[in-house]
Amino acid sequence: MNEQNSFEGAPGSVADLLEKLDASIDGFPKRLKQCADFTRRHLHLIAVSTVSEMAHACEVAPSVYMRFCQVLGFSGYSEMQALFRAQYTELRPNYEMRLASLREEGALGTSRLLADFTEAGHKSLLSLGNTVTHDAIDRVARGMAEARVVHLVGLRRAFSVVSNMAYILDQLGVPAALHFGAGMLNSDKSILEGDVLFAVTYAPFSEETVRLAGRVAERGITVFGLTDSEQCPLAESASDLLMAREAEVGGFRAPNASMALTTALAVAIKALRQPG
Repeated sequence: MNEQNSFEGAPGSVADLLEKLDASIDGFPKRLKQCADFTRRHLHLIAVSTVSEMAHACEVAPSVYMRFCQVLGFSGYSEMQALFRAQYTELRPNYEMRLASLREEGALGTSRLLADFTEAGHKSLLSLGNTVTHDAIDRVARGMAEARVVHLVGLRRAFSVVSNMAYILDQLGVPAALHFGAGMLNSDKSILEGDVLFAVTYAPFSEETVRLAGRVAERGITVFGLTDSEQCPLAESASDLLMAREAEVGGFRAPNASMALTTALAVAIKALRQPG
């Protein structure tokens, strides 16, 4: 396929896009083929990644990835991304598929896994400085330090992050309440004036967490949030929404950036409540 030829009109569905991609990938120039190969294996990343992040993962310049989108018939990356967002949950591979992919790549050896997760953690921590500004984290820390009680909520993958933060705050003597399933998510009336809610949810997002944050914000109580996507619906309720993206290993993500960020927040909250 000549690079100058692109598909007429944007594909109307992910299935249409994949059909066209699979039929034409062998004729792509080298750089566009790199984009196609990586994108085909990591479809779920499109919904939550910027064009720069996708280009970096493909080891090409952002302009090359934009050209890849245009060759597929899209006006640019945003139009292609919109096609994937509605199907994000369905596109994300289940755990058996993730293991099968790692097995196919010969990446299930213990030493290899440790090296890969260590490298992914390093990348996540490096990216943290590019996604969280000093002003934003300072506003969140000060807002939580001034609160009567810090309420924390996060389900599924986010639960390890908020439970660790609750433990640190408790050890530091900062009043904190951890909300979770089995009834506690309906206890938003225990979040009173002068309290704050820190809500954590990652794509494809917890509806329970988002609803709780919305109910609390409607009562005029401050909500802060942490997520991994600019499309997070917490943006409608949160005064500040911090971003921590985790690099993947075969679809698996360790919360390195989130743990570092929330640990720093917890310590800063204590320091601000008790200045020395």
